[in-house]
Amino acid sequence: MYAALLMRRFAQFRHDAWQMAIRRSGLLITVTAAIVLLLIAFGLKQRGKGNLTKLKTELGVRQAVRQQPAAARPGGQDAITLEHAQITDMDGPVFLSATLLPGRGMNVLQIRAHIPQKGEVDLLASPSVEDAAKQMTGEGEDANGGASLTMGGAIEVPWAGQVWGTSTDQSNVNATWRGHNLRLPVDWRDSNAAQRSAAGGLLLDRRADTVKTNIMPDGGQAQAIYDAKDFDGHWLSHTVVTTTIQLNSRAFEINIAARNTGNEPEPIGIGWHPRFAIPSGDRRQAVLKLPNALHAEVKDSRSRIPSGKLKPVPGTPYDFTEGNGARLGSLDLDDSFVQLKQRLLDNGPVAELRDPRSNYGLRITVLSPTIKAIRVYAPANAPFVSIDPQFNYDDPFGREWAKEEDTGMVVLRPGQTVQWKIRLEIFALNSDTAQHM
Repeated sequence: MYAALLMRRFAQFRHDAWQMAIRRSGLLITVTAAIVLLLIAFGLKQRGKGNLTKLKTELGVRQAVRQQPAAARPGGQDAITLEHAQITDMDGPVFLSATLLPGRGMNVLQIRAHIPQKGEVDLLASPSVEDAAKQMTGEGEDANGGASLTMGGAIEVPWAGQVWGTSTDQSNVNATWRGHNLRLPVDWRDSNAAQRSAAGGLLLDRRADTVKTNIMPDGGQAQAIYDAKDFDGHWLSHTVVTTTIQLNSRAFEINIAARNTGNEPEPIGIGWHPRFAIPSGDRRQAVLKLPNALHAEVKDSRSRIPSGKLKPVPGTPYDFTEGNGARLGSLDLDDSFVQLKQRLLDNGPVAELRDPRSNYGLRITVLSPTIKAIRVYAPANAPFVSIDPQFNYDDPFGREWAKEEDTGMVVLRPGQTVQWKIRLEIFALNSDTAQHM
């Protein structure tokens, strides 16, 4: 009897314990679910405030997608890169890529090449795209796009080089063309000079209205169109500028077309201002070769204003026309050479810059007969040489020129178009040439 009673009590205890466990388990599940719901609600609230990412970072949780800093956009538009894949079995130097800035008048910020025994080399004296964007602020010295003239290769429209004139304020100089007054922005470098000038045209800081790119078998092509109208009131009529740039392994071509879409004639000058680097770093041994031309004399070495006189170059320090050219040495150059003549069998007047220690050279061939001048800017203490093919002489509206002298400005009537075109080629120097340079 006692055994049976003990067994009934034990069974009742087990039953009661099981019921208690079930009740407690339900309570635990309920509490757990409530906590999970509260955490979800809190998380959604913090996500709306943008704190969830911070919380993950503080807790050391790896994010699935990391936010990358925005790419630099000089002039407010993305840079364009034309590329050519490196061919390893080629003996000579080849172009690899070109970086263009449509937001800054299609400035050619950089051209990269492969040079045997040196590897990849920057051919232009320029900062990175990121540093260029920091300098191209549109303020101070860059108020009119002046920073574009200090890096890469700026495209100059509707005139190239400098225009001097009278000034009644600190912001503009006045030039005259066929009775029309042109008010042009002062070059910041002349802000304290007695005689002020405007430099580099009015496209330097302009954004493209249309940009197109095209991948090609041996490189690429890019085109930017600028509906410049009257260049913010500084020029006559209305102008549309179309710049097309093409890169392949051996050649880099620029074709600039200016079209008068207005109702009255206008003068047009076009140029390119590339600052070629010297890969060897030895500027004294660099060699410059120019086509047969006349040297435009200046009034004095400080102002560099043309005197209006054109002088032959043979027997002068400015003779770079013979044979393979002449060494730059310590010569300080800021000079224009005009009335260009091409040699027999050439496609146009040719200028070259050679770096014998790097065993390579660059050749510019002028492909447009309207290009009347080459301006060379090569300060003796600077690691670059600028060779600028351009329509016009410096100060094309100046009174120093004889009336019969064609100073290179093309007159565009309504509906007319003019083209400026050059080809840049890269080549190796043969051993004999390198030894005699």
